[in-house]
Amino acid sequence: MAKYLVKRVAMMLAAMLAICLLTFCLMHAVPGGPFTNDRKVTPEVEAALNEKFGLDQPLTTQFFSYMKGVLHGDFGPSYKYTGKTVNEFIENGFPVSGKLGLITIVFVLLAAIPMGILAAVKNGKWQDMAIMTAATIGVTIPSFVIASILVHFFCYRLGWLPAYGLDSWKGYILPVVALGGYSVSYLARLTRSSLLEVMGQDYIRTARAKGLPEFKVITRHALRNALLPVITVLGPTVANLLTGSFVVENIFAIPGLGKYFVNSVSQRDYTTIMGVTIFYAAFLMAMVLVVDLFYCLIDPRIKYD
Repeated sequence: MAKYLVKRVAMMLAAMLAICLLTFCLMHAVPGGPFTNDRKVTPEVEAALNEKFGLDQPLTTQFFSYMKGVLHGDFGPSYKYTGKTVNEFIENGFPVSGKLGLITIVFVLLAAIPMGILAAVKNGKWQDMAIMTAATIGVTIPSFVIASILVHFFCYRLGWLPAYGLDSWKGYILPVVALGGYSVSYLARLTRSSLLEVMGQDYIRTARAKGLPEFKVITRHALRNALLPVITVLGPTVANLLTGSFVVENIFAIPGLGKYFVNSVSQRDYTTIMGVTIFYAAFLMAMVLVVDLFYCLIDPRIKYD
C-alpha cells in the first residue's frame, strides 16, 4: 500500500505541474492583460503596473517565479482587487461553496441511490419507468436551466423561496436542487444498471435459493458490489459539488469560490485564474485517490500491491 501511495502521489505531482504549465500558457496566449481593459489606466501607469507585478519579464521567468510561491502556499496577489490575495479568495469562498456542496452531496446520496435501487427492484414496472423518465430529463437539462425554472416558479410565481443568498435554510433549497439535479439523475441510472447486472449473477441466485429474504439479498450481497461503479463516479462528483458551480452560484448570488473564478477570467486576473485552477485540480485529484482507497474497504478482493 505504501508503494502504491508513493506512486500515486508522484503521478499527481506530475499532473499538477502539467496543469499549471498548460493553464499558464493558455492564459498568456489570450491577447491583452490584466490592465489593458481598464480605461482609466494610461500607458505609463500600465507599464508601471506590469513592472510592479513582474509582467514585463519573460514568460519562463514569470512561470518559475509563480511556481516558487505556490510551493510555499502563496498564490500571489490579485491584479484587479487592490490589497487582496488569491489565498483570501479561497479562504472566503471555499467555506461557502463547501457548505453548499456538503448539503448537496447528502441530497444526492439520499435521492439517487434509493431511486436506483427501487428502479432495479421494480424493473419494467411503472416505478422503474417513472424514475428513469425523470432521471433522463435530469441528465439532459443543464443546471442553469433547472436553476432558472426553479427561480421562476418558486420565487417569482409562488413566492415560497428566496431568489438569492443563503441567509436562511430556505435559501439552500433551490441551489441544492439545481446543483445536484444532474448528479441525482446520473447516479440513479448508474445504480439501477449496476444493480441489475449484479442481480443476474450466480451468487445472487444461490442466496435466493437458500431462502434468504429479498431485502437481505439486495442489501448484503447485491448492493455492495453494485456500488463500486457508483463510488468511482462519486469521487469527481463530490469534488465538483464541494467546490461549487460557477453558473449556479452566479444565478443565486452565492458568494462562493465560483464567483471569484468567473470574475477572474473575464478580468484576466492571472494569479486568481492560476490559484483557483490549481486548487480545483488538487482537490479533484485528492478525492479520486480517496475513492481508490475506499475500494479496499468495500471489496476485500481489491488489493493495491
